[in-house]
Amino acid sequence: MIMPPGERLLMPVRPAFVWMTLVGGLLAAMLANMLLWGRAAWAPDILSIVLLYWTVHQTRRVGMFVAFVAGLLMDVHQGGLLGQHALAYVALSYLAVRLHRRLRWFSVTEQAVQVFPLFAFAHLVEWSVNFLVMGGPSSWWTLVSPVAEALLWPLVGQLLVAPQRRAPDPDKNRPI
Repeated sequence: MIMPPGERLLMPVRPAFVWMTLVGGLLAAMLANMLLWGRAAWAPDILSIVLLYWTVHQTRRVGMFVAFVAGLLMDVHQGGLLGQHALAYVALSYLAVRLHRRLRWFSVTEQAVQVFPLFAFAHLVEWSVNFLVMGGPSSWWTLVSPVAEALLWPLVGQLLVAPQRRAPDPDKNRPI
C-alpha cells in the first residue's frame, strides 16, 4: 500500500496488544454501565469504538466473529435482549471491513467524520431491534451517542496507535 502523504511508517502491532485493548474496551464498557451513568442512552459505547478501530486497522485479526462474541458478552452483561448488541456490532464490523481501505487514507480527525454514519447505523440497528421486540420507541437520546463516539474517535485512535510509533531498538542517537 502506498503511504498517504505525511504519514509515519508504523511498527507492526502486537496481537496481544489488540486483544488486550479489546478486553479493556469490554471491561470499560461494563464498568461505565455499572458505575458512572448506568445505561444512559446518550452514553458512548467504548467497546464499539475500540472494535471499529481494530476492524479498520487490523481487518484480518478482528472481524465480524469477534464483533459477534463481544456483542453477546455485552448483551449478557446488560441483561437485555440477547443478540441486540451482537447484531449492531456485526453490522458495524461489516461496514468497517467494507470501508477500511478508504478510511485509512484520512487523518484521524477526518476519520471521525467518516465513522459517524457507521456509529449512527449501529445505533439505529440496536434501536430498531429494541423497537420491534419491546413494541414501543426507545429513548431518543440514543441519537446523541453516535456523536459522542465520533468525538472520541481521534482520542482513541491516538491512544491505540501510540505503541506502533516506537523505535525498534530505541537509543539516544536514533531520532525516530
